Amino acid sequence: MDLSEKKVAILAEDLYEDLELWYPKLRLTEAGADVWVIGAGKEAYHSKHGYEVKADAPVDRVRAEEFHAIVIPGGYAPDHMRRHPKMVEFVRKGYQQGLLIAAICHAGWMLASADIILGKHVTGYMSIKDDLINAGGIYEDSEVVRDGNLITSRFPCDLPAFCREIIESLSGAGARKEKAA
Repeated sequence: MDLSEKKVAILAEDLYEDLELWYPKLRLTEAGADVWVIGAGKEAYHSKHGYEVKADAPVDRVRAEEFHAIVIPGGYAPDHMRRHPKMVEFVRKGYQQGLLIAAICHAGWMLASADIILGKHVTGYMSIKDDLINAGGIYEDSEVVRDGNLITSRFPCDLPAFCREIIESLSGAGARKEKAA
């Protein structure tokens, strides 16, 4: 599927889960998307295993409406991301504007902090299940859950389904899979 007309933001902060940032970045780039790494203000961020990713722009220099999707990797990065009000606001505005918001593993913390999961079907790493429920989400233990413009997955093993759902959604093929609002 050709995503050459799509622009995707992948959020970055220190201690991101390696595969949960790099797999979507490479897969979406391979599909033709213009993928930007958006950080909180540093030039580069390091994964849980020390791999560096360079930011293309800080969050205060981009607007959500410039993108078609926002991907949030897990690891411990989402806990750091949600300490930056501008990152949380970026996700909230993206959601409100109808952008695809895709979160994997611990990235559900960002969805909760952005206050966008009330009444939505979501999944995430089992240790944040209570956080998702307490934020008003309807938790499902599935490899990928799509509800409207939200796509969520649990952990790295779910990355093939997670990326497939993002690509299908961005290409328009995923519309038939949406849950009723």
